[in-house]
Amino acid sequence: MTQLRNSIIRAGFDALYFSGAHHLLRPLLSGVGVILMLHHVRPARPDAFQPNRHLEITPEFLRATLAHVRALGLDIVTIDELHRRLRDGDFSRRFACFTFDDGYRDNRDYALPVMRDYDAPLTVYAATDFADGTGPLWWIGLEQLVVQADVIDAPIDGGIKLEASTVPAKQIAFDRLHGWLRSLPSDAHVRDAVQQLCISHNIQGTAFGRDLCLSWDEMRTFAADPLVTIGAHTLSHCNLARASEADASHEMGESRARIENALQRPVLHFAYPYGDKIAASTREFDLARTLGFKTALTTRPGMLFAESADHLTALPRISLNGNYQDKRFLSVLTSGAATAVWNGFRRVAAA
Repeated sequence: MTQLRNSIIRAGFDALYFSGAHHLLRPLLSGVGVILMLHHVRPARPDAFQPNRHLEITPEFLRATLAHVRALGLDIVTIDELHRRLRDGDFSRRFACFTFDDGYRDNRDYALPVMRDYDAPLTVYAATDFADGTGPLWWIGLEQLVVQADVIDAPIDGGIKLEASTVPAKQIAFDRLHGWLRSLPSDAHVRDAVQQLCISHNIQGTAFGRDLCLSWDEMRTFAADPLVTIGAHTLSHCNLARASEADASHEMGESRARIENALQRPVLHFAYPYGDKIAASTREFDLARTLGFKTALTTRPGMLFAESADHLTALPRISLNGNYQDKRFLSVLTSGAATAVWNGFRRVAAA
């Protein structure tokens, strides 16, 4: 299913690119600016099976993206400046904002040097449990499980066996398990399920990905760079929509408080973990506003328009997806054509 979806999306990008439709549509659909979403930036890995590939791009592709944005004449702005322009209706120049979720160490090691070359600011949204080294990145644990296993006994529909001896079979098994895990009633259930799967298949470790994220000491040094802004991303990287209102408010507000205490500076911006319609909607948008965040970012695809100023805690982003690291797709993505089709040509989808 993942490969089919990727093929369909790639075909759509190609159709827009080779037809030239994206150039014609750009004046209508590109809006006043764009927020670009990234996770990992690191050198390409040779592994045949990389189910989380969509979460990473290479430093070279980041460089190509920055060059493309500059060539379009867009201002690359901080998240504070983006907020100001939306609030004040300052749309004399189009703008782009680069954002990175989770707080990975490679944002410092590989992304920041490239951003410096373009004097381009970046915002990193940190989940505080990851900075503590206690928060398991369950999707990394799931990947390790599927990489190492040839057959997986999964507690789905009373118990099934998933074949995983080949790369195509591993992708199918990963997709099935990932979908099942996202359907569980809470993040605690997800973490427990991944841990039990790994234990039952003799895979060691409970805090998968601990070595991938910046520690607090590293984050303090990273945040001291004048190009870097740190935002909040909850305590545990939880699906806020599945938490009670009190727990969701605690996850959001306490994550800000902990980052502010560690860095001794205000934290004014937030990004919702997962950030899609099943993880963040009206209640979460209202909570972010009540808690005093100036902006809060979703993962819903879309460009920014003047109307986005009325939905500052429900802002869309364009994902730099590792499955589509092709320079020609950059002009399609920044034209707004692809996301307009996806959104049924609605400029704002804030519910």
